[in-house]
Amino acid sequence: MATDMTAQSYGDVNLEDPVSGRELLIRGNHDFHYVTEAVCSVAEMKLLDTPKPWVFGWMLAVSVLAFLGSLILYLIWEGVGIWGNNNPVGWGWPIVNFVFWVGIGHAGTLISAILYLFRQKWRTSINRYAEAMTIFAVICALVFPGIHVGRIWLAYWLLPLPNQMDMWVNFRSPLLWDVFAVGTYFTVSLLFWFTGLVPDFATLRDRAQHKVAQVLYGIVAMGWRGSQRHWNHYEKAYQIMACFSAPLVLSVHTVVSFDFAVSQLPGWHTTIFPPYFVAGAIFSGFAMVQTLVIPARAWLGLKHIVTIKHIENMNKIILLTGSLVGYAYTMEFFMAWYSGNEYEGFTFINRMFGPYWWAYWIMMSCNVFSPQFYWFKKLRTNITFSFILSIFVNIGMWFERFVITVTSLANDFLISSWDYFVPTWVDISMFIGSFGLFFTLFLLFVRFFPVIAIAEAKSVMPEADPHYHPPHDDHPAPAAAASA
Repeated sequence: MATDMTAQSYGDVNLEDPVSGRELLIRGNHDFHYVTEAVCSVAEMKLLDTPKPWVFGWMLAVSVLAFLGSLILYLIWEGVGIWGNNNPVGWGWPIVNFVFWVGIGHAGTLISAILYLFRQKWRTSINRYAEAMTIFAVICALVFPGIHVGRIWLAYWLLPLPNQMDMWVNFRSPLLWDVFAVGTYFTVSLLFWFTGLVPDFATLRDRAQHKVAQVLYGIVAMGWRGSQRHWNHYEKAYQIMACFSAPLVLSVHTVVSFDFAVSQLPGWHTTIFPPYFVAGAIFSGFAMVQTLVIPARAWLGLKHIVTIKHIENMNKIILLTGSLVGYAYTMEFFMAWYSGNEYEGFTFINRMFGPYWWAYWIMMSCNVFSPQFYWFKKLRTNITFSFILSIFVNIGMWFERFVITVTSLANDFLISSWDYFVPTWVDISMFIGSFGLFFTLFLLFVRFFPVIAIAEAKSVMPEADPHYHPPHDDHPAPAAAASA
């Protein structure tokens, strides 16, 4: 191709690979060395040179996290009566928040594992964000079942540990299934994330100027030297864990949906919940990746690596999964009508026009109507619009979990037992506090960890092709000659 790469802009403009003719994923006339410098510069920054916005954001997040810790201590002292849970709404915001955060973590495994297995190269610039988000979101999710058990000091009873009283957990309980499903998901996701980080930790170790950084990065690099043998083992391990992780995308939120679907309560007792919850989890997870990546790519100077192409591809998945969620909402109404069950029919009509109508229509507006704007390429490729819509999607997905949980419980079989759920200041504060935990961990990640998988990002550059040669150069230069 006769395109002059040196004359091309490296902003949010569509560029083509001179070898394949396909749109570039790493924009600009950059080499391998640029990618290494761009990714490592933030982690290598001196503590005193840390940008003030990051310091302010981290201090704010830590303050909110400390408030969450004080509320948990207050809960242990006073009991669960400080929440708005009542009869019949025994499950309130804690379970809503748990399902919300577990859903947020699903995009990480999807981007990391499934897109890797399908060899989707556009994942390489965003998979590290998504994997980190998965770990932190699952940590936030695990907080809420732990504090929802009432006697928190006996939470270890959830595990099948031998004990002298021969008291065993109820393996027929869906809540116990959550322990195994989410625990497995967290373990595999953590190993998958760490495995991908090892080569980049070695890069930071070799570039470190201070002894402390060399030792710390050296420990987590696990002796990586970048030899052919190391890369062979790395590729095999990464492939195996990707194969393990892929089924978890389906299984984990399927098990979470069983918390509701195996009951006899109208609005919950339905077989559509497993695929419906999985689609919703991927939907909300990709929206959270957008919420995190869009500001980070600007603040960290990574617009050339996390490009508008990545944003557009994620918006397409949000459009697809949002449409699937909308289809699931419609099918719920159809099945309630087709079943002829008057309780089921009332539940869904009550969601639309009953006392919680406001929550239902917020859910529909954010989850079903708003993603339809992404049919237009101009909006799919608009950074500001994508960021705003990603926030709306996450708001809508929280309300979806609220509608499912609260409306079915508040108006059950007996009119005499109906009641209206009103959250207390503790409910609201704990939910806000969970974001403090999430952003405390995420801000530490972007400051001290390589936020882009360096080796994977280089693999999608034109220089990685053995037939590539620089513009105006009649002699091809092998990829190995480019500086890493």
